[in-house]
Amino acid sequence: MKSLKKRRRIQIIIVSIVALAVATGLIGYGLQDGINFFRSPSQIAEEPPKPSEVFRIGGLVEEGSLIRGDGLAVTFVVADANNSIPVSFSGILPDLFAENQGMIGTGSYINGVFQATEILAKHDEDYMPAEVVDMLKEQGVYQEPDS
Repeated sequence: MKSLKKRRRIQIIIVSIVALAVATGLIGYGLQDGINFFRSPSQIAEEPPKPSEVFRIGGLVEEGSLIRGDGLAVTFVVADANNSIPVSFSGILPDLFAENQGMIGTGSYINGVFQATEILAKHDEDYMPAEVVDMLKEQGVYQEPDS
């Protein structure tokens, strides 16, 4: 009788471990496309990512760099204090997207140009994405907004 209870406990423990491993694997597989790392233009210039890697870039849109092409095509330059990266995007830009404003784009860095699939603009006059604020603070150029 004791060996039957002991065997049943061991079976339950093994099944629980296998179920936990399967659940962890499924969660990891489900999130692999949803995890995008953030990089600043300086980080991209120092160590360019692989063309197949999808990540986020953030910074300020350089003044005078916004060029609207045919249809929905747009090119501009996103910059931080040290470097700038050209960005190409085909789609509708957010209403608040403008030069000298903060932005974050999702996409890939191919042949020296960031090919964006999504562009996010700053929310209001005081909002700047946390990643951009942290990057600017690291570089010592962040200024607190006037309240």
